[in-house]
Amino acid sequence: MTFEPTLDFARQLDAQDPLRDFRQHFLIPPAPDGQECLYFCGNSLGLQPRTARAAAERQFENWQNLAVEGHFKGETPWMYFHQRLQDATARIVGAKPVEVVVMNNLTTNLHLLLVSFYQPTATRYKVLMEAGAFPSDQYALETQVRMRGLNPDDAIVELTPRPGEYTLRTEDIMARIEELGDSLCTVIMGGINYYTGQVYDMAAITRAGHAVGATVGFDLAHAAGNIPLHLHDWDVDFACWCSYKYLNSGPGGVSGVFVHERFADQPELLRLAGWWGYDDKERFKMKKGFRPMRGAAGWQLSNGAVLTMAVHEAALAEHEAAGGMPALRQKSELLTGYLEFLINRLGLTKQQLEIITPADPAQRGCQLSLLIHHNGRDLFEHLMAVGVIGDWREPNVIRLAPVPLYNTFEDVYRVGEVLAEWAARQ
Repeated sequence: MTFEPTLDFARQLDAQDPLRDFRQHFLIPPAPDGQECLYFCGNSLGLQPRTARAAAERQFENWQNLAVEGHFKGETPWMYFHQRLQDATARIVGAKPVEVVVMNNLTTNLHLLLVSFYQPTATRYKVLMEAGAFPSDQYALETQVRMRGLNPDDAIVELTPRPGEYTLRTEDIMARIEELGDSLCTVIMGGINYYTGQVYDMAAITRAGHAVGATVGFDLAHAAGNIPLHLHDWDVDFACWCSYKYLNSGPGGVSGVFVHERFADQPELLRLAGWWGYDDKERFKMKKGFRPMRGAAGWQLSNGAVLTMAVHEAALAEHEAAGGMPALRQKSELLTGYLEFLINRLGLTKQQLEIITPADPAQRGCQLSLLIHHNGRDLFEHLMAVGVIGDWREPNVIRLAPVPLYNTFEDVYRVGEVLAEWAARQ
């Protein structure tokens, strides 16, 4: 598409947008002037669906009227609530329902999965990740390695971009996997790097990892609900993600887990066990000896957090109603492309502002990371002061995420206006 830097053009795109009505399904915070803010921070916390409060309230009413019997009675028995989320969750990540379960929080689930899928030996003990991964991933891996009696400085191998570059080249990832060979136990990377917004070639990484005998998993915190995923077809071993970013399920919302179907009937696979992961047909017999449920559900520990799962169900319904990831992705590419177009028109040098997110739409989601070499914090605070809500990441990056469910092309145009006013003063 040929973009134009005018308000009329932005409004024309909005008028043609088949998802335009979904903005009204979300609550948008006010700006300092009392108008709706320009919210470009869905990569940190998605906006609240208007249906979320009522969804939680229904469970409060069940708690009030049914008490403990709410586990088995009513329209949404709590004992089976996680099953209500399976189909929609599977569609979001490209999985079979048996391969997914919603439970716990993201880093908890990452630890649980690493217990099963990082099983080092004397010779195969290396774990590969991208340098500068989100700190929780770094800390989880450090402690998992130490639990095995290994030294993180030796066992953890980090992938770094080439000198002068900000993102990883797929061929360099492949070469490093091949180089590590039969010393590589597990590959664990973000599906999208939180800092740069780069989408990794998860299919190629999985093939390369399997070719040398390693297990391969992904933290999809910035990918789930943002880009199309095909975890089953890509043959990924395991993955986990949060629900409070692009899935709009509230602060600290529940996490999702993927375990490939080939592990569904391997009860002997080492895991940390809990009552809720036990065969639900036998669970209340309270017997010794753990017998996991089939598939990802066998990694559950405790009964589900129903109030947060109810909000998650309401949020998933918005994604389903919008047509799922194909429809969202189509608008996402246009929104992000329009923001990129407006930024590139500012006429700034790379010493002033540099987009470090890949220019290729296939290698990014709905996020642009702006590297501001001088006084970046001042620009970020100015954006916030005029009602543009983005995200600051040390030492000098502003992340802006135009989310297709609730951001408009006029939103993007308005952000471009603010940036143009700033650029004119440089």
